Amino acid sequence: MTESVAAQSRLSRGHLLVALGVGFGIAVTIGNTIGAGILRTPGTIAAHLQTFGLFMAAWVAGAIYALLGANALAELGTLVPRSGGQYVFVRHGLGDYAGFVVGWSDWISTCGTTAAVAIVVGEYTVELWPAARTQQVVALAVVAILTVVQWLGVRSAGAVQNVTSLLKALALLLFIVVCFWLGSRVPWASTAVIAEHEGSLLVAFILALQSVIYTYDGWSAVIYFSEEVKDHAKNIPRAMLSSVVSIAAIYLLVNIAFLRVVSLPTIAGHNFAAGAVVEHLFGLSGQTVLRLLVIVMLLSAVSSNVLMAPRVLFAMSRDGLFWRGATEVNRGGTPDIALLISSLLAAAFIASGTFETVIAKLAFFFVANYTLSFITLFVLRRREPDTPRPYRAWGHPVTTGLAILASVGFLIGAVLSDLVSSAWSLGLLFLSIPVYLVIRRK
Repeated sequence: MTESVAAQSRLSRGHLLVALGVGFGIAVTIGNTIGAGILRTPGTIAAHLQTFGLFMAAWVAGAIYALLGANALAELGTLVPRSGGQYVFVRHGLGDYAGFVVGWSDWISTCGTTAAVAIVVGEYTVELWPAARTQQVVALAVVAILTVVQWLGVRSAGAVQNVTSLLKALALLLFIVVCFWLGSRVPWASTAVIAEHEGSLLVAFILALQSVIYTYDGWSAVIYFSEEVKDHAKNIPRAMLSSVVSIAAIYLLVNIAFLRVVSLPTIAGHNFAAGAVVEHLFGLSGQTVLRLLVIVMLLSAVSSNVLMAPRVLFAMSRDGLFWRGATEVNRGGTPDIALLISSLLAAAFIASGTFETVIAKLAFFFVANYTLSFITLFVLRRREPDTPRPYRAWGHPVTTGLAILASVGFLIGAVLSDLVSSAWSLGLLFLSIPVYLVIRRK
């Protein structure tokens, strides 16, 4: 009896369970990355690049960036195998304040993303079943149900993530097959009319690439669970790299499938490219199928974000950058207090409708955090040359340097394209200094 109580006491002080495999790593990455973006973004890309070669080149370039990033983060995730995402190794390499900025921006934006994706699920659910009342009610219900599932334990949460991600992949593959089967165009055939592009083609490609990189964002999901992955030295790199390759293949196939049905000028500027494709194939009746596809795709995205956010808060609490009570872990291996706080913040964003503002203000940090992670790899290679590295980033420092250059270029483009939100982001960065000092003192 005494040993059982002692074991439970040790667990409640912050010991996560090593219960996840490479399959979960792939599932949570696919769940976190592939969302409505791939159904929307092609229209934005086509507005900038209306030839097949350039259009596809942007998607390939985005895949290369994600692959370079995964290559670098796989080394960091195995070098510092603790759950919590990029916060963990940025703090380890660059210090408490850098970790604090990455951790808090990541946690808040992940909760905001949870709210945003859940609201989209609510919108499409209400359109299909008006009896579901309002989109906010549906969104809150989805977050609540997934929170309860994850409260039960990491094994049940992992099983739900595996199933929802599998359904998403199958739904997308079915969509691709239908487009190839019913479409009649040659995807790379030249179009009769191509709009003359104003300004530099290089600028157009960079603007298109920004949207592509946002669509690929999420490829680092498995590192949020590093210490919970069995045989992490092998499974983290396997999950990260195979996930990026799989996602890139799906994205390229989806875009070619679109162009099998309609031309680039047809979807150019369309804010929901998949809608134009489905309407061409099935008319207005196809919208019902599309709504079902979106709901199936986004449930796994909500699940992955509800899983990830508590790990960041848990890690910060363990290091003294948040309330120590959030280090509690229940019998199922779930950081339950951190989960409750994270889901309540997501629910507050849903109820208040402020998630779009939050995401816009923190968008600057999405790639800024990656930049700090890549810099961390350089720092740790220099500072800890003899530390065992189960996985070494291939081609470092060249590949990691290219990832940094691409990230910096993306940040410059993001600042120039949205000066107001970028100013807010920099303001939040300066405001974080006194907040950090107060938290450290407390």
